[in-house]
Order: sequence, then structure tokens, then C-alpha cells
Amino acid sequence: MRKSHGYKHGTRSLLRKSPRERGKLGLSRLLREYELGEKVVIKIEPSVHRGMPHRRYHGQVGTVMGRRGRSYVISVSQGNAIKEVVVGPEHLSPLSG
Repeated sequence: MRKSHGYKHGTRSLLRKSPRERGKLGLSRLLREYELGEKVVIKIEPSVHRGMPHRRYHGQVGTVMGRRGRSYVISVSQGNAIKEVVVGPEHLSPLSG
């Protein structure tokens, strides 16, 4: 049988929470508003499938360019290219420091 190359293939360890992290998501992570030009880290939340970016952007630092519905448009550099990724607020966290 041919190997599947789906959207989330090869993410068994990447999209898994440790037993102590399991459960409901905190409201502060959902309700946080990001300003235009703010630096954010894309950290995929595996329990929320809505607004989930591709796994290649996990851990990347980007800049908030705008809103699209309840999601954010994030500008991320990948090699020489600059990509715009639409990401839900559950999968973002502010860059500390």
C-alpha cells in the first residue's frame, strides 16, 4: 500500500500533548487580542483543529499583518520567501522578550 502524504502526516509527536497538559484550553489564550505589527510565535494547539496552520510553521516567529474573521494573518519568512499564514488565536502566543 502506498504511503499517505496527507496534510498532517508525520505529526505524531509534534501534535501530541503530555498527560499533564491535556484538557480544556485556558480562556486567556483564546481571548487575547494581538496588535498589528506584534511579534508572535506559532505554537500549534492539537486539541483545536479550526484555524490550524501547516506543521512546517510550528515554532516559527512571525508578525501580525491583519485580521481575517476571528483569525490573524501572520507574515513568516521561510528561506528567501515571505509567506502569509492565516492562523487562529488558539495557535498563537506572544513573543516574550
